Amino acid sequence: MRSLTKVGAMRDGRGRASEVGGDRIERSPRPHQTGWDVVLVWFMRLTALVWLAKAVATWASILDVLPGARPFEAEPVTRQTVIVYFAVIDAMAAVGLWLTSAWGGVVWLLAASSALTLAILTPHLLPMSVPYLGLQASIVVIYFILSWLAAREIR
Repeated sequence: MRSLTKVGAMRDGRGRASEVGGDRIERSPRPHQTGWDVVLVWFMRLTALVWLAKAVATWASILDVLPGARPFEAEPVTRQTVIVYFAVIDAMAAVGLWLTSAWGGVVWLLAASSALTLAILTPHLLPMSVPYLGLQASIVVIYFILSWLAAREIR
């Protein structure tokens, strides 16, 4: 009696499922990665490490393990809210960027744009130096340029 097999499975001469065939999903060829795709992946992974370090530093300030820092409980409630927001979203963005997933880029852009917006519009909630603002904005611009170059490549 023949056993049930997956749709599209290959059979050998005796009617048994062949190990060579598999189904089409498992055997789909991986798209060839081009030069800018590889550069974009490496950029996303390096950015993920930076954002993970930011998240760890933010959690360290929440847990009051940074020496010489103002205690988290002494901060105003609005600043506490901003600190917790960035502790969570920076960690999520780091994971998503490391996985090079589409949602990771979106969460990272949300984190970066909200940090830039808060630092510019309400510097008392998120104090950030001008060079640091420029660095963070340039990382976002580099991400957009690399994404554009990777999308333009002929595949």
